[in-house]
Amino acid sequence: LAPWVPVVGLEIHAQISSNSKLFSGSQVQFAAPPNSLVSFFDASLPGTLPVLNRRCVEAAVMTGLALNCSINKKSLFDRKHYFYADLPAGYQITQQRVPIAVNGSLSYSLCIDNKMSQMVTKTVRIKQIQLEQDSGKSLHDDTRSQTLVDLNRAGVGLMEVVMEPDMCCGEEAAAAVRELQLILQTLGSSQAVMAEGQLRVDANVSVHHPGQPYGVRTEVKNINSIRFLAKAVDYEIQRQIEELANGGTILNETRAFDSKLGCTVPMRDKEGKQDYRFMPEPNLPPLILYDAKSLPANVNHQQVVNIDWIHERLPDLPSVKRAKLVEQYGILPEHSFALLNEDGLSEYFENVVKQTQMKPKKVIGWILNVLLSYLKQHSLTVKESPVSCFLLADLLNLLEKREISSTAARQVFAELWKGEGKTPLEIVKEKKLELIQDQKELEQICQAVIDGQESEVIMIVLG
Repeated sequence: LAPWVPVVGLEIHAQISSNSKLFSGSQVQFAAPPNSLVSFFDASLPGTLPVLNRRCVEAAVMTGLALNCSINKKSLFDRKHYFYADLPAGYQITQQRVPIAVNGSLSYSLCIDNKMSQMVTKTVRIKQIQLEQDSGKSLHDDTRSQTLVDLNRAGVGLMEVVMEPDMCCGEEAAAAVRELQLILQTLGSSQAVMAEGQLRVDANVSVHHPGQPYGVRTEVKNINSIRFLAKAVDYEIQRQIEELANGGTILNETRAFDSKLGCTVPMRDKEGKQDYRFMPEPNLPPLILYDAKSLPANVNHQQVVNIDWIHERLPDLPSVKRAKLVEQYGILPEHSFALLNEDGLSEYFENVVKQTQMKPKKVIGWILNVLLSYLKQHSLTVKESPVSCFLLADLLNLLEKREISSTAARQVFAELWKGEGKTPLEIVKEKKLELIQDQKELEQICQAVIDGQESEVIMIVLG
C-alpha cells in the first residue's frame, strides 16, 4: 500500500491589540482581578447594544493586507449560538457569511533535516480573516467541585485567521504560525504572546492514501505554544495512521493536547454547522469600508476606515526585513531568520555593527554563537541581556585591533555577563589578557624562559 499522506489546516485566534473590547468600552488588560473589566454589554444585560470598535477593524484590515488578502468593502456580522457558562448571551458575534478579508497567502520558511543552511520556502493559502468576540474564562475548582467564571475576556476582539489544509506536518504548521506571529507583532495588530493566550491555535488533522479523498479529520483545540503545536500535530498524524492500519476508524471529534503526556486526548464530538444556528446579527449594520476611489466627499475621516490609507502605512514585513539584512550586511539568509526570530535581536546586531570596525559577517558569529547561547542558557530575552550592544561593540573593537585574542574575548564576555559595571578594557587590564605587540618584550620573555630551563633546552638541542 502507498504511504499515508497527512493533511494539516489551522485556525488561529489572534487577540487584537486594542485598549477596549470589540463591541464595548471595557478595558482590555491581562491578569486584571476577576470580573473587574466587565461592561453591561459584556455581561449581556437586557437592552444593551454593541458598538463596533474602529481600532479592531483597522487592525484586521492591516493584517489582511499583510497576508495578501482581498479586503471586502462590505462585510457582515453573524450570531453563532452555543451554550457555555462563560458566554452570557448564549451566542458569539462573529463573521461567518461575508468576513472582512478573504483569499490570502502566507509564505514561510523551514529548515530541511534541521540544517539551517538548507532552507525551503513554502506557501499556505489563507481562506479568510474574520472579526469576532472572545468568550469569558471558566476556572474549574476541583477541590470544591465548582466552576468559577471570569468575564474579563468576554467580548475582547479577536481575528480568526483560517488557513487552508496546505501543510503536512508539525514542523510546517509551527513555521507558518511563527511567521504569522512575527507579522502580527511587526504590524502591532496583535501582541501575539502565546503565554498570555493572545494567540491560540486549533489544528485540523487527517490522513489519506495518495489519490484517495481526504480522510476524516480531528480538531486539536487551543494549542498555546509553537513547540506544542508541532508535537500535537505530529502525534495526531501518527495516532491516526496507527488507528487506520489496525483496522480502526477515525472519529470526527475535538481533541486536546496534553503537554505533560505529549499526546492528544478526546474532548467531545464535533458540533455540526447546523448546531450553531448561524443567523445575521440584528443589532449591527453591515461593515462598510472605503478606498481612495470610493471615499464619499465631505465625510468625517474619523468615522470611516480607508483601506488605501492603511495600505500606504504598512511597515516592512519580516520577509522584507530579512532581505534587507542579507543585502546590507552580506550575512547568510539563514542568519537573517535567526536574527528576526528573537525579539529585538536584529536591532541589537545593527547597533553593534554601527559601533564596531569588525565586519558584519564576524559580528553575526558573536551574536548567534555567544550572546544567543548565553541568553538561552539563562532564559533571558534580548532586552534583559546584561551585556548591552555598546559593551559588546567595545569588546569586538579590542578583538579587531588585535589587543586581545578570541579566547581572551570569550573570557571578557563571561565577565561582562556578571553585570558588575566594568568595561571590557578594565576587565582586560585587571585579568592581564592583553596580547603583547612589542617584539623586544616577547624576546625578553622567551629568553627568560630559556634561561630558567637550561637543562631542558640542552636536551632538546642534543636530541
